Amino acid sequence: MKPADLVMQSYGRCCRSETFFDTFYRIFLASSPEVRAKFANTNMQAQQLLLRQGIMNIVLYARGMPDTKLQALGCSHSRKAMDIRPELYTLWTDSLLQTIREHDSEADTHTINAWFEVINKGIAVILKQY
Repeated sequence: MKPADLVMQSYGRCCRSETFFDTFYRIFLASSPEVRAKFANTNMQAQQLLLRQGIMNIVLYARGMPDTKLQALGCSHSRKAMDIRPELYTLWTDSLLQTIREHDSEADTHTINAWFEVINKGIAVILKQY
């Protein structure tokens, strides 16, 4: 199975968990004072919906969709806008992978490696806009 297809199935299992996105933000916000500061005045319920869409856009890009939405995300996260520094994407990725391990009971090493590959492909597009 292709990595993007494996990730799509895993993401479906994760999204069935009512606490998947809460867990992600608990882990991500705990990863760095800078991350916490970026979310200080954020409506977290709305942010979770944006995260759900953002992850889906990364997966769809890996499955062959155009990178238009990821480029737009990159622009909104660039130094000219929210200034999400490139180093923070490592914390984001680590937090997401930890959350996946906790919420996808079928996630094995192969699944996590597929996620890592798919995420990095999407983040590369986002970072080009930084």
